[in-house]
Amino acid sequence: MCGALAADPVMGLVVIFNRLCRREQYKMDVKLYVGNLAKSTTAEELKTLFTQAGTVTAVDVIKDRDSGQSKGFAFITMTEQADADKAISMFNAYSLSEHELKVNVAKPRVER
Repeated sequence: MCGALAADPVMGLVVIFNRLCRREQYKMDVKLYVGNLAKSTTAEELKTLFTQAGTVTAVDVIKDRDSGQSKGFAFITMTEQADADKAISMFNAYSLSEHELKVNVAKPRVER
C-alpha cells in the first residue's frame, strides 16, 4: 500500500487526512466551570484533584487584573466528555479548603 500512496501523492494525503479525522472525530475538549474556590487555591491543586477523573489539558484560575488575586473560580479543560461527566459527579459539592465546590459544564463566553 505504501508504494501506491507514493505513486499518487494526492491519494496519500486523502488517506492520511481520513485517518486523522477518524482519530480526532470523538475527541473534543470539554471545559468545566469550577466555582466557590478559596482565594488560595492554585492551578496545580486543581489539576491534581481533577486528574483523578481523567485527563486534564488546561487549568485557568481566573484572577483580578489589578490585584492579581484569585476571583474564586476557574476553568478546567478535559479531553473526554466521559471524564468531564465523571469530574462533575465527583467534585460538584466537594469540599476543598473548607469551600463547597460548584462544578458544571462551562457556558460559552458571551461577547461584551
